[in-house]
Amino acid sequence: MKRWLIFIGLLLTMRLLVAQTLPLVKSVPDLPFAHLDHNKIIYPGDSLAMERFFQKMDSVVFFGEGNVSVMHIGGSHVQAGVFTQQFRDNLLNISPDLIGGQYFIFPFSTGGTNNPSHYIVRSTGNWTYCRNAVRRETDKRMGLAGAAITTNDSTATVRILTKERYPSDFPPDYDFNKVTIIGFSETENVTPVISYNDTILHGQYDEWKSTYTFSLPNFTDSICIKFDSVPGEFTLTGILLENDMPGISVHGVGVNGARVSSYLRCDDFERDLELIRPDLIIFGIGINDAAEKDFEKNTFKRQYNELIKVIQRVNPDCALLFLTNNDSYKREKTKKKNRYEVNLNGEIVEEAFMELGKKYNAAVWNQFDIMGGLKSMQDWEEAGLAKKDKVHFTNEGYRLLGDLLYNALITRYIEHIQLNAKR
Repeated sequence: MKRWLIFIGLLLTMRLLVAQTLPLVKSVPDLPFAHLDHNKIIYPGDSLAMERFFQKMDSVVFFGEGNVSVMHIGGSHVQAGVFTQQFRDNLLNISPDLIGGQYFIFPFSTGGTNNPSHYIVRSTGNWTYCRNAVRRETDKRMGLAGAAITTNDSTATVRILTKERYPSDFPPDYDFNKVTIIGFSETENVTPVISYNDTILHGQYDEWKSTYTFSLPNFTDSICIKFDSVPGEFTLTGILLENDMPGISVHGVGVNGARVSSYLRCDDFERDLELIRPDLIIFGIGINDAAEKDFEKNTFKRQYNELIKVIQRVNPDCALLFLTNNDSYKREKTKKKNRYEVNLNGEIVEEAFMELGKKYNAAVWNQFDIMGGLKSMQDWEEAGLAKKDKVHFTNEGYRLLGDLLYNALITRYIEHIQLNAKR
């Protein structure tokens, strides 16, 4: 018994020492127009769900066991990739041994739109593209990625490179040895294969999940997808890159123009979500909803209720973190030039997320307030942190947001460690 108490005491001491060494980003600039002293995660309800998430973090950080899965979902702020990647890199740098265990991606540039910044896609052949933010009769079924690319070109290829844009020692290692391709052939006569070191690999097909799973002989940072087919059509809706090591996985799911309703119309969203089964979902959907002329708070909340029901069916213990909208302006075209008017719906979305946070015992990161509140986007633009459209940020601005969100989360995690060490 005495030895056991000594062991517990040593463990608690170790945790306190680790908490003191968890790195916060120190290079956050001083912005006189922002409320950076408000950079914290708040709990309108209770914090039990986040505490469960932090307990899973403990297993990875202290014992190197298990995998924590985080998903950041939104619109163009997430599709750009810079915000999510900065948050991801910071999170994986809290320990030198942390690895990114999973990586859910979609080859947007194959569809002619901007690709997330942290991986490169090179494709050949003819493809058509659809996304959840736009309704067309020709749209294909979509899943978690909120987009789909389709080809009937037997010579079409998609190559993914996850490291080329970074020096060899940064970011943390994202090598993978397992690939899951999500997609379908309506005629069932086209199947994806992987070209690996001049060898063609065939995957294991799961009809219910609509997946093709490939085990690679070695770890790699790139793959080339081809098609083994007779004439026919294949639709690709997502790619999951994995390794079998413990770590923290941060998945960015974002589509330009996406609203909450956009993800609700993705037939296979819930099925695909099972593949990554997130422990924490960071909700960044709302900027496009609030840009609508007929935006209404109760409708916005009702749609979020529907989306949260889907998530809780997949993982009832999933922690939820709402990011309020950034301040933004609406553009109105006149005969001579564009005129920008402040979007008052940012304050309404802020209220909605506080109410949803209380209802679901979720956490809230009040980005709207931290930026400086109403009309602060103009200040961010003048500081070189936001673009002229007064909706989006520059890469520097997105990296700053990633740093601020990380600091807010890790500060809460440190408080969790210190509180549990006293019990």
